[in-house]
Amino acid sequence: MSLRYRTEDNAGTALVQVQDDLRQLKRDLQKLNDTELGKTLNLEELETAIHNTEHEIKKRAEDELLVPPNTEDSSKTRGLLPKWEPQLKCFPDLRPQKICQARSLYAKSKLCSLSFPVGRIQTSEDAKAGGHQSGRHKEASLPFGEDLKSSKIGIKNFEFRCPRPLQCETEPIPSPSAAKTPPPSITSKSTAHTDRESVSKVLSEEPPENTSKLTFTIKLGHIKASENDFCVFMKSFSLCRSRVDHALKHLCQLLQAYAVPVAVVKGEQLVELAYSWDSEWRGTLPISSLLSALHNQDDVLKVLSRPGQRFKGEGGTEAAAVHIQSCWRRFTARSAYLRYCRRKWAVGSISLSWLMRAQMCRVRKALQARRFSQLENQRCRAQHLAANWNHIQASKRTIIHVPSLGYSENQRRSLRDFDVLQNIQLGRLCEIRDEIIDVIYVCPLRLNEDVTQYYSSLLKRNRPQEEGTAGAPENSLSKRRFIILTPEAVDYFPSHSMCLSSLLKYSPRTLTRIRHLIQGKRAYIVPGVAHVDDLAVADELGVPLMGPEPAVAQLYGTKSGARRIFREAGVEIPPGAEDVYSLDQLHECLAELMVQNLNVTRWLFKMDSEVEGTALCDVSHMKSFSWALSQYQRYGPDAWRSKGIQEPVVLRFLKEIPQWLSSHAHPTKTSQHSTWTGFLQTYLRQGGVVEAYPPSDSVYCVTVDLLLEPGGQISTLSCGDQLRSPCGLKVLGSCVPQRSLCPETVQSLCARVGQACLQKGIIGHMSVVLASFTLCASKQHKVWALDLHLSYSDHLAMTQILLHNSQGMLSCQNSIDVPMPNTEKSAQMHCAAKRYAVLSSKLFHANLSMLYRSVFFQMCKVRGIGFNPQKKQGTLFALFDSSERRRIGMIAVSESPEGALVTFAHNLSVIHQEISSSRTQGETNFKELIKDIEDFLQNKQRGVVSNNT
Repeated sequence: MSLRYRTEDNAGTALVQVQDDLRQLKRDLQKLNDTELGKTLNLEELETAIHNTEHEIKKRAEDELLVPPNTEDSSKTRGLLPKWEPQLKCFPDLRPQKICQARSLYAKSKLCSLSFPVGRIQTSEDAKAGGHQSGRHKEASLPFGEDLKSSKIGIKNFEFRCPRPLQCETEPIPSPSAAKTPPPSITSKSTAHTDRESVSKVLSEEPPENTSKLTFTIKLGHIKASENDFCVFMKSFSLCRSRVDHALKHLCQLLQAYAVPVAVVKGEQLVELAYSWDSEWRGTLPISSLLSALHNQDDVLKVLSRPGQRFKGEGGTEAAAVHIQSCWRRFTARSAYLRYCRRKWAVGSISLSWLMRAQMCRVRKALQARRFSQLENQRCRAQHLAANWNHIQASKRTIIHVPSLGYSENQRRSLRDFDVLQNIQLGRLCEIRDEIIDVIYVCPLRLNEDVTQYYSSLLKRNRPQEEGTAGAPENSLSKRRFIILTPEAVDYFPSHSMCLSSLLKYSPRTLTRIRHLIQGKRAYIVPGVAHVDDLAVADELGVPLMGPEPAVAQLYGTKSGARRIFREAGVEIPPGAEDVYSLDQLHECLAELMVQNLNVTRWLFKMDSEVEGTALCDVSHMKSFSWALSQYQRYGPDAWRSKGIQEPVVLRFLKEIPQWLSSHAHPTKTSQHSTWTGFLQTYLRQGGVVEAYPPSDSVYCVTVDLLLEPGGQISTLSCGDQLRSPCGLKVLGSCVPQRSLCPETVQSLCARVGQACLQKGIIGHMSVVLASFTLCASKQHKVWALDLHLSYSDHLAMTQILLHNSQGMLSCQNSIDVPMPNTEKSAQMHCAAKRYAVLSSKLFHANLSMLYRSVFFQMCKVRGIGFNPQKKQGTLFALFDSSERRRIGMIAVSESPEGALVTFAHNLSVIHQEISSSRTQGETNFKELIKDIEDFLQNKQRGVVSNNT
C-alpha cells in the first residue's frame, strides 16, 4: 500500500488546488465578460493557467501513483491504475459492475476521455514523451485546441460539473432535463482514492451551463453561420464542438431530406443529445431523438409525416428512383416467388394425388382380387353342397345363422333401432327342434341374462321325451344344441349402423370360436339380406352359404327384379312399369298405365328397396279421369285398345299428372319421408316401380316362405294371411296357416316362381307375397304376385317358435297338426289336433321400456296371458333386446282361426291398458293391429272370405 499510495493528503491537496485555479479562472472570465466586453482577450494568461494545471496534475499523478508517464498504451495503463473513490457526490462510481457490461463500460471510457478537453491539453512535454503513442490514443487530446487559439474567445459560462453516467444501448435516451448535473459541493474537496482515468473522466465530462435560451433556426436544412443565434450557440459550446457537430450534422441531413421549411433548435437539448449518444457504438441518431431537440417538433413531425415528403428534399429524385426501382424489384421478385410457391404447391398436390390414386388403385385391385377369390371359393363350396345335399340333410349338421340386413349405408342409417331389427329373427334358434340340427346364432347386440334365460327355458319346454333325451341333464340342450355369440366389433362400432356380416368380419375372436365349434362337422351359413361381407365370413370360416350370391340378390331382390322374375315364371303381376329413374319417365309410364287400366282406382309407387317404403295416389282426385271414363264408355273395350283413341287421353293425363301427384300423393311411412317431394327425390335416385293396387274392396295377401334347396327341390316352410294396417300397405302380422287361397294354387304359383329363381342361380330361403281379390265389375277372382324377398323372413322366424312350442307340423292344407295325448287310451298314445295361430314380430309400444321383463311376465300371468303346454294353446312372446325393450313379438294359438284372432286382440288391449294411462298413451301400433283384426272378423262374418277357405 505504501508503494502505490504515498499519502492521501497530497492527492487531495492537488485536486483542491486544481478546483481553486479553475474557479478563479471562471471568475476572471466573468469579470472580463461583464466589464471588458468588446476588448481583446489575453490568451497567454489562459494558456499559462491551463498549462500549469495540466502539468501539476501530471506531476501529482506520477508521484502519487508511481506510474511512468507515456510509456505504455493508455488503454492498458487505464486497466492497471489503482482506483480511489472520492466522497464527493458529484463523482459517480465508474467501476464496472458486471462482466456482461463491458461494452457499456468501454463506451463510458470513450465518452469520459472525449467529453472534457481541458484536462488533456497537449503540451510540448507531452508531445515529446508521447510521440510513440498510436493514433487511436490521441483522441483524448483537445480536438479544437487550435481553434481556441485562433478564435480569440475565452471559455464562457464554464462551471465544473460532474459527468452523467452513460446508459446502455438498449436503454431509452435520457430527457434533456435529466442531463443536468449540479456542481460539486465543498465536501467534494475531501480526499479519496483515484487513478488517472477517473480524474480525466471527471474533468472531461463537464458540459457548458446556462444554455436554456440558446436557440437557433435551421431553414430547409441549412444553417447560416453569420446568424447571431447560431454564433452565440457555437461560441457557448466551442469546447465540445465535435459532439455538437455530429448531432447537428444528422439533424440537418434529416431536415434537408424532407425539405422542412423552418426548424427551431433548442441548443441545450441538442448538447444533451450529443453527450448522451455515442456515434461509434450506436451509429445514426434516431429521428425521435433529433426531434426532441426542436421547439416546433410537432410542426416538423407533421411535415415529415406527409406522403411523398421525402422526395421533395435534397436527393429526392434519386430517392424516388431508388424507391421505384426497389418496389419494382420487390414486386418482380415476390411475383416470381409466388409463382414458384404455386408451382411447388401444384407439384406437391399433383404428386400426392397421384400417389393416393395409385395407392387406391392398388388397394382396389387387391380388394377386387380378394373378393373374386372369395366368390370363386363360394361357388366351389356351393357346388359341393349341392352335390352332397341329400347326405348332408340326413346327417348331423350345424347351421350358422347370421341374420344380417345388408342394406346400403344410407338405408341402414335411416332405420330406427337397426340393431334390434337385425335381431328380430331370434326365433331361428328354434330350428333345434330337429334333433340332427345344432344352431350357432350370431347376435347383433349384447343380451342380458333375462333374455338368454327366457329362450333357454322356451327351448327346453317341449323337448320330445321318447327319443332318449329324458335322462339327459337339464342344461344339456342349451349347452350342446344352440349357442348365441355376439361379435366383439359390436363394442368397437356402436354408432356406425354396420350390418351384422360386417361386424362379424371384423371380429377375429368370434370367427375363431365359430371355427373351433364347427371343426370336424358339416356346417353352412344361413344369411339374412345378402351382403358382400357374407362371402368374406364364409371364406374365413371355410363353409358354404345357403343363399344367393350378393350380386344376384341385389339384382333380383328389388321390386323391379321381382317383377322380372314373376314375368319369367309366367305368373300374373299387377299392371305397372319397373326401372323408373326420371320424372318424365314416371309421368309417361303413369299416363299410359292409367289409360290402359281405367278400372284401377289407386296407383302405388314402390322404391326398389323395401325399407324406403311406398307412396300412393287415388285417381278420384284427378279432374280428367271422369272424362276418360266417358270416352271409354263411348268407344267400348275393343276400340279403346287403339293407340289413336288413347293418344288424346294420354296427352291430357300428362298435363294434369304433375299437379295431381304433388297435391294428392303421399308416402305410407311418414317417419322416413313426410312429404311427397322428399319421397320423390329418393325414389328417382334409387329407382322403383309404378304398380296398380288391386281394384277390389276386399284384398287378402298371403306370405309363403320357401326353401330352394341346393339339390333343386322346393319346400314350403310356412304360409299365412297378412294382417295389414288400415291403408292396406303395412304388414303388422299374419294368421297361420293361410286360408285365403286354395293350397293347390299356392303350391303351383310358388313352384313356378321357385323354378325361375333356381334358373337364375338363387338358392336358400325366400318368401313370396300373393294378393287374392275379386274384381268388382266382372266378379272374376284374381291372384297377383306382388313381392319377392330373397332372404330368411321374420314371418318364418316366428313360425319356428310356434312349431317348436306346439310340437306341430305345418300343413298348408288348412291347419297346424299338433300331437295331443289320448285320455281314453294309454298315455303313450297320441292323436292329432288342429291349431291356428296369429303371430306378429312388429309390435311396438314405447311404454314397454318402463317395465322389467320379470314385471312384464308377472303382469301377463296375473291377467291370464300365457301358454299351456298340455293343451298346446295360449300366448307366446318373442324378446329381441335387453336395453330398449320397446319391440316384442307375440303368438296367439287357439283351436280356431277366430279364437286366435280374438285372443291376440284381447292380449294387445290388456297390455296396452296395463302399461298406459289417459295421459301417457305412448307411441304404439297396438291400436292399428286391433282395428285390422276387427275389420278382418267383420268381413269374415259377412261371408267375404271364399267358401273353400
